[in-house]
Amino acid sequence: MILVTGGLGMIGAHTARALVDLGHEVVVTSHRRAEVPSFLTGKVVVESLDVTDRDAFLALGDRHDISDIVHLAGSIPEDPVQFFRTDMAGLLNALDAARTWGVRRFAVASSLGVYIGRTENPWHEGLELPTAELPHLIVAYKKALEPLTTHSLQGSGVQPVVLRIGTIWGPLVDPETPFYYVPPYISAVLRGEKPQPLYADDGGDSCYAPDAGRAIALLTTAETLRHDTYNVSSGRPVTNREFAQALQAITPGLQLDLLSGREAGPGDNPYLDTTRLAQETGFAPDFDVAAAVADYVAWRAANPR
Repeated sequence: MILVTGGLGMIGAHTARALVDLGHEVVVTSHRRAEVPSFLTGKVVVESLDVTDRDAFLALGDRHDISDIVHLAGSIPEDPVQFFRTDMAGLLNALDAARTWGVRRFAVASSLGVYIGRTENPWHEGLELPTAELPHLIVAYKKALEPLTTHSLQGSGVQPVVLRIGTIWGPLVDPETPFYYVPPYISAVLRGEKPQPLYADDGGDSCYAPDAGRAIALLTTAETLRHDTYNVSSGRPVTNREFAQALQAITPGLQLDLLSGREAGPGDNPYLDTTRLAQETGFAPDFDVAAAVADYVAWRAANPR
């Protein structure tokens, strides 16, 4: 059985779904969210868990024969010190469980934000991570967890898999998320409002949540992996023009204003190189921009997020 912490969140739920589709038994944990997405109902075991409670975490191993862990649980920062304390405690308890249970593989969510400061494009796993000013507490934490994970599992027999996850959106995303402007943009259109115009050629990394979940599931279950760090995304940059065209194609009469070019002037939009992921798991995205937008709009017709 594979454990997915934070398994009722957007990325966790789609990861759990992909694992089930691959034929695996899955137990998901959630602390604050109780509603199980329709696509997981009756297909996974749900455990309520505060990942900062070490005893409760380890007790999962008494109830389930857990072979692998995908640690995706996380909190939203309010007080910086409390955020770091909470998420670090959760990580350390998950690592403790991995070592105690002797699981095969421990996958943990990092972020494309760790590459901030590198001027190369696309970003690939072989780049050294620079010392740079980071835009958010979450990115700082993700950058710190990478060496903590690999060093904590050294010599344990548990294989670490650091997931440098790109810009993910889709079913279960917060429709008004402050971390990616596309879901609020689509939400405005769905409300019948005219969103603020975007620069047509701005954009960058973007991956639809079902694709991201399947990539993580493939990395978790692959027979062998040659590395301990993998970019998880679509592997191609996406522009605002593509999103606007996809929305217009499925919405009769919709006209979206776009500003010409890029806000910062000529240049490239950064995105993740997923060559390593594709070569070792065979992953390729199922959704292009048009298919993703159509699927998401259909999902939102029956779901609030």
